Amino acid sequence: MGTWQLVLCGLVMLLGLIGVVVPGLPGPPIVWAGVLWWSMSETTVLSWGVLAGATAVLLLNQVVKWLLPARRMRVAGVTRRTFLLAGAAGIAGFFVVPVLGAPLGFVAGIYGAERRRLGAHGEAWVSTRIVMRAIGTSVLIELCACLLVTGAWVAAVVAG
Repeated sequence: MGTWQLVLCGLVMLLGLIGVVVPGLPGPPIVWAGVLWWSMSETTVLSWGVLAGATAVLLLNQVVKWLLPARRMRVAGVTRRTFLLAGAAGIAGFFVVPVLGAPLGFVAGIYGAERRRLGAHGEAWVSTRIVMRAIGTSVLIELCACLLVTGAWVAAVVAG
């Protein structure tokens, strides 16, 4: 594998890491695609082992990412309807204030739905904070998994 191809694989994985924190970019699949590209070009036992490990880590990431935050939100009583309204508010916010309006609209949508459901400002705000912490936990879990995969790839490239 040439130097330029290694650099491009690294840039693809960097795009995946950015995708973890930027809404709309699927971070883990992009990181996995970078490892797949590298392993298909390298075709060594080490590259296939890194690909197998990356696949396992990113699949486990998906399971953990959906189980942990979902449990916290169920305990708080947050419904799917809240997320539907928050998603709609996020989409509307994106068009009202390009880019920054999406997360602001999403948070406002959560607060509005919870305020309507619970009735009081304090309870709605607590519920909104619980949801935002759960989403933050989900992003952190995903970022750690992608960093682990990228680190394994860098170690394998250096090891040769």
